[in-house]
Amino acid sequence: MDKSCFLAAVLLLGGFVDTALMVDASTESFLTLTTATTAATAEAVTPQHETDAPTPTAAPSKSTSSSGRAEQQDSTEEDSGEDEKTQLECPPLGLESLRVDDSQIQASSYQRMGLGPHRGRLNIQSGIEDGDMYDGAWCAMHRDQHQWLEVDALHLTRFTGVILQGRNSIWSWDWVTTYKVQLSNDSVTWSSCMNGTQEAIFEGNQNPEIPVLGRLPVPTVARFIRINPQTWYPNGTVCLRAEVLGCRVDGTFHDPANRLDSEGDTISPDSLDFRHHNYTEMRKLMRSVAEECPDITHIYTIGKSYLGLKLYVMVISDNPTKHELGEPEFRYVAGMHGNEVLGRELVLNLMQYLCKEYKKGNRRVVRLVTETRIHLLPSMNPDGYESAYEKGSELAGWAEGRYTVEGIDLNHNFPDLNNIMWQAQEKAGDATKVANHYIPMPEYYTEEDATVAPETRAVINWMQEIPFVLSANLHGGELVVTYPYDCTRDWAPQEDTPTADNAFFRWLATVYASTNLVMSNPNRRHCHYEDFQRHHNIINGGAWHTVPGSMNDFSYLHHNCFEVTVELSCDKFPHASELPIEWENNKESLLVYMEQVHRGIKGVIRDKVTKKGIPDAIVKVEDHSHDIRSAADGDYWRLLNPGEYKVVVWAEGYFPSMRRCQVGMEPRPTICDFTLTQTPIERLKEIRASGGKVPQDLQLRLRALRLRKLRASTKAINRRREQQQQARRARRARSTGARRA
Repeated sequence: MDKSCFLAAVLLLGGFVDTALMVDASTESFLTLTTATTAATAEAVTPQHETDAPTPTAAPSKSTSSSGRAEQQDSTEEDSGEDEKTQLECPPLGLESLRVDDSQIQASSYQRMGLGPHRGRLNIQSGIEDGDMYDGAWCAMHRDQHQWLEVDALHLTRFTGVILQGRNSIWSWDWVTTYKVQLSNDSVTWSSCMNGTQEAIFEGNQNPEIPVLGRLPVPTVARFIRINPQTWYPNGTVCLRAEVLGCRVDGTFHDPANRLDSEGDTISPDSLDFRHHNYTEMRKLMRSVAEECPDITHIYTIGKSYLGLKLYVMVISDNPTKHELGEPEFRYVAGMHGNEVLGRELVLNLMQYLCKEYKKGNRRVVRLVTETRIHLLPSMNPDGYESAYEKGSELAGWAEGRYTVEGIDLNHNFPDLNNIMWQAQEKAGDATKVANHYIPMPEYYTEEDATVAPETRAVINWMQEIPFVLSANLHGGELVVTYPYDCTRDWAPQEDTPTADNAFFRWLATVYASTNLVMSNPNRRHCHYEDFQRHHNIINGGAWHTVPGSMNDFSYLHHNCFEVTVELSCDKFPHASELPIEWENNKESLLVYMEQVHRGIKGVIRDKVTKKGIPDAIVKVEDHSHDIRSAADGDYWRLLNPGEYKVVVWAEGYFPSMRRCQVGMEPRPTICDFTLTQTPIERLKEIRASGGKVPQDLQLRLRALRLRKLRASTKAINRRREQQQQARRARRARSTGARRA
């Protein structure tokens, strides 16, 4: 029945029916009801058995009888405020975010421990093997209507809804298609969620992954809630993953800024904008930070998404509009996967925090801002984010918005330089004869028909224009920090694949993980099925799972930049109420990681005669088979752990130079400048006369050529896309004009 027709029929009966609503991936429709009768009131929710136990009570509702409305009009101002609060959307209890402990979840039965009630959490992911300890749902032992999953909220809670999902498995298809909800204050006597005088039947799932929201007809106060499956996928069994929506009623009050916990205590001392920001709101926030701190901020764009949304970056530094000699460039990139949104909000929080604390004179922040040029890209995949944002934090599922509009996973979309380097080493038979850095991208990658997302093209060009030293790529869905290489040799699905800088990468990963309040908690449970605590919450990317074409590996092999991936949270899209907690969990980690850009050695490589900086000079560190290059002004940065190092610098047309550099324990770089002497023309003539070859940096030239080709193909694609958009706009204008005529 059409929604408006249904409401009209009910109004003719003289009252509203508080219907339970079902929201699937794209629509909101009325719940299947046993019958449609008169208004659901507190009296309609009655216990199944007459006992002296306390009974769950329906929360006050605006959908009441006329006498009820009159009473509300005569109530005090405080009662009016409480009534308004009742209508607010309650946050999730925290099954997905793990705020709800395993001990708070019970079940009527379960097939085995791996399918126990603790696995009935929204979006939980299963292990590769069915039958292990970490399967992808709660599954009941029996296929009947007497099975249930129970959640203890620990406090009196105003329950407003349930979100259901099927079993995550690559082998089995199981989901619940309809269910009932029961409530209790003592876990002994239960009252069914009523719709009028009948038990409400909620619509469940039609597939394993898309979450479905069932709203309670009347928000009801209780401590315990049960989900009681009634029907399920015919060829499957009773399996589900769930989240419960509810507001704690004792000591709670409306907190639109999300800065206070349920008892009114401050979650975060920082006055930041703790909410989810869509594209428009993100732009406004960035603009407001720039207006508040105009002397240390600068906003620019590096390109556009497929749908034309700009990729905005904010620079924070004492001289934000240009590179300063000797000052390292740092970046945070978030939102590569559009549905992994916590990184986006943390980066926006970081912008605000650095601005406010700089103005307050916070010495640590002032030092960071004056000694570092910090680039913050909050959304690399804005199209994907907007798709996930439209669904909301609990209804986006596990994959909605992960990919670009073209269906591209950006974390696999960069050139695979690992295998190019490894194959060249095998062919040469001597790894020292093969380039280990600044590796040119392959020819096919530069073509117009290459499967390269516009977002990827924009980031590659961005990397080329700014001499980044250190970066972190912020993801979500787990709690771990991964470091290169992400791609394994010989396409092994899992294999520890260290870089030449493995020790420093492990240090970088440890710095973040050890200061993150959740990762460093020894009592935390696993997010899904991986026990990263046995690795101290860090792992080599290839040892976790191979990722050819990752941004981390590309940054290391094509540029001078060291980059790790931070998996920030078990929940890819945490509710807005979780954001202040997540900021506190990550604030110290974000700051201390940025400070690592000042470890190792740095300096300027100059021409002995002209004193000008020499660009693209090669910096070699003994016993480290990975070189780096100097920037356009001749300055360089080489990240290193404490120790003494023999460093050799060479540039085309110059004699090499060597010196020893000592790196201390303090988080500040050792200055190691170099002066190079040009090779005399007479010497070059002697070399040629004797049949020798003058050393040339052919790799650098090939790399530059491929970058020019990539930029040219990108411009051609952008022109073609703009022409197509103009043609579509013209067709729409003609169509509109014809309709008006």
